[in-house]
Amino acid sequence: MTTGLRAQLRRLFGLEAKASQTAKLVAWATGGHPVWTPRDYASLAREGFTKNPIVYRSVRMIAEAAASVPLYLFDGAKEVDEHPLLALLNRPNPMACGPDLLESFFGHLIVAGNAYLEAVSVDGTVRELHTLRPDRMKVVPGPDGWPEAYEYSVAGQSMRFDQDGPPVRPILHMALFHPLNDHYGMSPLEPAAVGLDLHNAAGVWNKALLDNSACPSGALVYTAKDGQLSPEQYERLKTELEDGFAGAANAGRPLLLEGGLDWKAMGLSPRDMDFISAKHVAAREVALALGVPPMLLGIPGDNTYANYAEANRSFWRQTVLPLVARTAKALSAWLAPGFGLNAGPDAPALELKPDLDAVEALSTEREALWARVQASDFLTINEKRAAVGYGAIDGGDALSGAPPP
Repeated sequence: MTTGLRAQLRRLFGLEAKASQTAKLVAWATGGHPVWTPRDYASLAREGFTKNPIVYRSVRMIAEAAASVPLYLFDGAKEVDEHPLLALLNRPNPMACGPDLLESFFGHLIVAGNAYLEAVSVDGTVRELHTLRPDRMKVVPGPDGWPEAYEYSVAGQSMRFDQDGPPVRPILHMALFHPLNDHYGMSPLEPAAVGLDLHNAAGVWNKALLDNSACPSGALVYTAKDGQLSPEQYERLKTELEDGFAGAANAGRPLLLEGGLDWKAMGLSPRDMDFISAKHVAAREVALALGVPPMLLGIPGDNTYANYAEANRSFWRQTVLPLVARTAKALSAWLAPGFGLNAGPDAPALELKPDLDAVEALSTEREALWARVQASDFLTINEKRAAVGYGAIDGGDALSGAPPP
């Protein structure tokens, strides 16, 4: 039953349904037409990820780290070791394994602010998962203001994915917070665009300087007493300089001057050389917007963290783990209805949770937690196990060190 038909039945029979009252305003503003992504994703990807080493390394670090965290499956409070959902996430499609799928998903989310997964279902069972490029996807708002469909376009051909297909919606859309858009997220590269442009421009300027023998250009001064150069002499001299002395291959070649010509080199002032400092400042701004400590990227001049290990822990705690936890909850809410364990309101929830014990960067914190819990003689064995994330055991309600009753 389509969304429009359901709305007509509610009007005819007086049926009421819970819905956001303000969503109607969004529906009126969009008019049910496709809403395009309000920025140039190709420019962000080209100028950021493909041309800027800070963005490239930051996106790779976040995506690879987030995709490396194992996911546990829980049926209520009970951990499930083998399940079709785990098998699906481990091998989402014939062309990719689980980390490949999640790495591309996280990469799209960081670069574009939006990421999409497609669920391929056969006879109501999800068989494959695929990542979709954000620049090819557009949202189609429904009468209630929320997305009723998504359209994916490639080479002039479009595919529509209606979101009312049970039991699993065909498209999962994750978006970063955007205060000015109802349907799309904001890319972290947008607030970092100024620093990104400055960093790229500094690299281009430095390359041009190296091509010119690592020196600024100079001036040929005509000092003869018989006046200025004729147009023919000027063009000949210009052509000889461009052909014989321009470019990196001609760096350091001596310049043979004719009578009346004098070379005046132009040096760089300390103010002109400040572009190096500006480049490092721009790099820190880009790293800050992406959530990567500058120390991990080799950017000098940042003393916020006492050491590399502390910066690495901050990177995992503030950037990677929140992203993994949010994605695990989104995957659980999206895929769990298709595997039958959430059939009733009283049924235990099927939920994916990240395995933080597998994160090597947090091993120091984990060891300190275990030591504090072990030294707490006022806690029972099961209370200690719960504090470190383990389930209860028989006879574990006694204090540690005491014999079970």
